[in-house]
Amino acid sequence: MENGAVNGYEMETPKNITIKGILSLLMESIDDDKNHSRSVISLGMGDPTAHSCFHTTHVAQEAVVDALQSDKFNGYAPTVGLPQTRRAIAEYLSCDLPYKLSSDDVFITSGCTQAIDVALTMLARPGANILLPRPGFPIYELCAAFRSLEVRHFDLLPEKGFEADLDAIAALADQNTVALVIINPGNPCGNVYSYQHLKKIAETAEKLKILVIADEVYGHLAFGHNPFVPMGSFGSIVPVLTLGSLSKRWMVPGWRLGWFVTSDPSGMFRNPKVVKRIKKYFDILGGPATFIQAAVPRILEQTDEVFFKRTIKILKQTSDICCDRIKEIPCISCPHKPEGSMAVMMKLNLLLLEDISDDIDFCFKLAREESVIILPGTAVGLKNWLRITFAADPVSLEEALGRVKSFCQRHSKQRERC
Repeated sequence: MENGAVNGYEMETPKNITIKGILSLLMESIDDDKNHSRSVISLGMGDPTAHSCFHTTHVAQEAVVDALQSDKFNGYAPTVGLPQTRRAIAEYLSCDLPYKLSSDDVFITSGCTQAIDVALTMLARPGANILLPRPGFPIYELCAAFRSLEVRHFDLLPEKGFEADLDAIAALADQNTVALVIINPGNPCGNVYSYQHLKKIAETAEKLKILVIADEVYGHLAFGHNPFVPMGSFGSIVPVLTLGSLSKRWMVPGWRLGWFVTSDPSGMFRNPKVVKRIKKYFDILGGPATFIQAAVPRILEQTDEVFFKRTIKILKQTSDICCDRIKEIPCISCPHKPEGSMAVMMKLNLLLLEDISDDIDFCFKLAREESVIILPGTAVGLKNWLRITFAADPVSLEEALGRVKSFCQRHSKQRERC
């Protein structure tokens, strides 16, 4: 924590690294005078809309325009979300579950990030701790710091396709552990958990008497061996808080339409006191624009399956390009080929490089010399790894990875090997 005084009181600011923060610093490090002839290519941010091959469906655009032009949705929405929006999301998620969600189980948030904040705020209490995956999404650490939740990390195992280390989870948990977080499909690893592994996670959480927070913002973006299985499928074993959004599957991260869902057929979250507490917290939040919420039922009901298949096809293509090009670079390796989401973790071998001290140094020098932005693994919890976002148009991706190869050749201890 960093301290600062306001009106005589000491206030602490978390020191946690954020993805946007470090990417901003990388962009600032690029010397425009030296690199004026080269465009900057970012493989650091999970925003596919920066590339022309990724765009939302016409149904989504038309639904938003019609909702706005109807002149019916210019006022405030209920703080928990429009009833029709909650009902539509409940029906959409129920299609993949062995039970039916109701609209009362769904709360509308400003993107998945706000859903993360809601989940951690609802669980925070003095002395509590939460189990987070490493590598993971650093917003969880930042939210936990602001809520005074102790963070305990369990490793994701590269040699097992970045499965959660269940033994570590059991060893880390105690009577003050309130939840464990899983991100599936995985960010930053690009993994997709099998049905069997998710069931083991649920059974482990049930034994420990903790609930599961399932971050499914990349839900259905699976293109490998394992199909996407929602964690809510195991809600009868352990209570699940499901977090998601339109952002990734519909390619609209700027619309900030997310959800916080109690996937809990046993009814723990239907306790009147629990419901009242959740609703009270939503009273102080600002949800998505009312007309965006109003467009959701039509978006969910009318989006053609062809749109989703096209997205999956492009992500599979670009993930293959990413892995194939990395094979040409000896100092970078891919322990597990991505099977979903939009990113992959690559391991950096510093022994093959000279004048590169760590992953952060690698990424800053790469940005300055090649105008390519890649996220250092330190930002997501793995030092001397790299997170590469492959949700880019194929031509730009090929160009960026070609520049990475040139960079590594220049900095190689044995240049002939590159």
